[in-house]
Amino acid sequence: SLEFLYLGGNFITAIPPELAKLPSLRYLVLCDNKIQSIPPQLAQLHSLRSLSLHNNLLTYLPREILNLVHLDELSLRGNPLVVRFVRDLTYNPPSLQELAGRTVKTRNVPYAPSDLPESLVRYLSLASNCPNPKCGGVYFDSCVRQIKFVDFCGKYRLPLMHYLCSPECSSPFSSASQSSTSQSSTSQSESDSEDEASVAAHRMQKVLLG
Repeated sequence: SLEFLYLGGNFITAIPPELAKLPSLRYLVLCDNKIQSIPPQLAQLHSLRSLSLHNNLLTYLPREILNLVHLDELSLRGNPLVVRFVRDLTYNPPSLQELAGRTVKTRNVPYAPSDLPESLVRYLSLASNCPNPKCGGVYFDSCVRQIKFVDFCGKYRLPLMHYLCSPECSSPFSSASQSSTSQSSTSQSESDSEDEASVAAHRMQKVLLG
């Protein structure tokens, strides 16, 4: 039944996912620590109204935070994500197994559980769809990590981690995003397709810094 949890001003480096087991939590203060990432499980705190994360070491927020639809206050000032825009791409070339798995999935190659070892059937079930609407590809373990700005409840834009199937998918978004953004600026799908290169520096000002 805990509603208010104040953990500011400590040397906390990681947030335990078990915090998500506090369904009545309304105010969570984690400011002035050394937190580098937010566990996606916190999106299960549906009663959360205020989340204070200022003065930490955050460079991105998990995509799941968009599920906190009742969140009224989000404090992010003093984190690297509002000081600089992260552009670095990290990409490990896919293994032969992943290349084969991508081919099976993208070309809809038919197979039955009896055709393959159980481990491969389980592996193929873990495919994730590339969010690039012009791609249609999938990925397993090898993907490109990017920071994307996504509208949050029409209030401000948040930098969220974005996963693409290959470096080639990091640029084809701009033309689609420019036309869709002119129609509606609050659509999450449009934000998903927004090219990082087209995100101007002034966008950072729309992230809530208070």
